[in-house]
Amino acid sequence: MSPQQVDERALTVRRFNRFYTRLIGLLHEHLLASAFSLTEVRILYELAHRPALTATDLCRELGLDAGYLSRVIAGFEKKGLVEKTRSPADGRVAQLELTEAGRATFQPLEDASQREVVAMLEKLSVPEQRQLVAAMGEIKSLLRDERTPGYILRDPQPGDMGWIIHRQGALYAQEYGWSTEFEALVAEIIVKYMRDYDPASDRCWIAEKDGKVVGSVFLVRHDATTAKLRLLYVEPSARGLGIGRRLVEECMRHARLQGYTRMVLWTNAGLDAARHIYEKAGFALIEEEQHHSFGKDLTGQTWARDL
Repeated sequence: MSPQQVDERALTVRRFNRFYTRLIGLLHEHLLASAFSLTEVRILYELAHRPALTATDLCRELGLDAGYLSRVIAGFEKKGLVEKTRSPADGRVAQLELTEAGRATFQPLEDASQREVVAMLEKLSVPEQRQLVAAMGEIKSLLRDERTPGYILRDPQPGDMGWIIHRQGALYAQEYGWSTEFEALVAEIIVKYMRDYDPASDRCWIAEKDGKVVGSVFLVRHDATTAKLRLLYVEPSARGLGIGRRLVEECMRHARLQGYTRMVLWTNAGLDAARHIYEKAGFALIEEEQHHSFGKDLTGQTWARDL
């Protein structure tokens, strides 16, 4: 490639940057009328959508100076929007959480931003919307650095459920020697989810990387105040990218938004990677029972945490 070709492509990228910057500026004009700067709204957004973040996490994710972030957080605390709690995994670490007042303050900004983006998308046909979203995913994938996981979370599409049943049955047989009884259980859970699906309480997230399904999780109603996390899994090729942690975080965020005050899950001893994710997310083991399932003698475990 000649230097002239490189220069021409660089100019094209710069033109796109100017176009997109103007577009985003128009979409976020309403934020300038609020009491917060764009950076402050970005911080509120991260805290609203990702539980148990630390100041270090925010600095890394948003590229902020630690001193500046400290002053912003102090201002939020003074207004009663943010509170600090000690990490259950490490008492030396302070986690940041939005208070009820913080969520009430942020929600109108979130709603307004969502409406504006929806209005922009509605100007396009459905195929054009899909093309736009796919192109954005491709740009992110091509430009990601080592800190960027290169995956997306999306809603399930036709064929995903069958794929999840297939992959979970295959993976647990390969990694733990479980029989097809487990695959049958996964199928039963997913069929029940699809037949009884209630959009007001139930949700499934699909993790996709390079156009392939690499993980998933389900959230369902356990009772009036309790949500249940089910069937968390991540493909071996995508482990280490934080996908499992992110899927659990999305479950917790959605459960809070739906008004649940508690979350439970059932798993088996020996699934150490999953156990580590649950512990980091603040879950605690509350019950164990011995059982013979999937061709093995196992120890079933119930984990829970308050939301």
